[in-house]
Amino acid sequence: MAVTRAEKEAELQDLTVAFKAASTAIVVDYKGLNVPAVTELRNQLRGAKAKYKVVKNTLAIRASKGTAFESLEKQFEGTTAVAYTENDAVALAKALTTFMKGAPTLKIKAAVVQGEAIQPAAVTDLASLPGRPELYAKLLFLLQAPMQQLVSVLNAAPRDLMSVLVQYETKKSEGAGAA
Repeated sequence: MAVTRAEKEAELQDLTVAFKAASTAIVVDYKGLNVPAVTELRNQLRGAKAKYKVVKNTLAIRASKGTAFESLEKQFEGTTAVAYTENDAVALAKALTTFMKGAPTLKIKAAVVQGEAIQPAAVTDLASLPGRPELYAKLLFLLQAPMQQLVSVLNAAPRDLMSVLVQYETKKSEGAGAA
């Protein structure tokens, strides 16, 4: 069944909107993956709040015009799919590299992260970075540390005073018991 011009236009519009909204895209060569493997990849990427789309190269080139992904034009050759996200580039890179360990036929062609083109090898480096939740936790710890230290210092004076009073009472009771 042939794809009509209206369907192609609708697909082009959808892809253009997706590219404009996304901050990160990774172009992959999915040659050699079977349907269950692609389904598993989609599920893993969905967990990372990312999307995966097999694209027609000519439509992808047209959709990338005027977006941050225009530099990927040369990579739209052969069997091509695009994994993209609006949110966390690290989560996308982690999901892809984790999946690639079990499916070595999947190859990264190129990537654009936050509008900047990076080499395929840099995607694995990106995957080794801590994710957004981990960074938030570290930031929260750094913001709380001075307050916790201040509370500790302020509690030290009454605690030390109580310790001195307890020792004085103990010494006094020992002195009274000996007399």
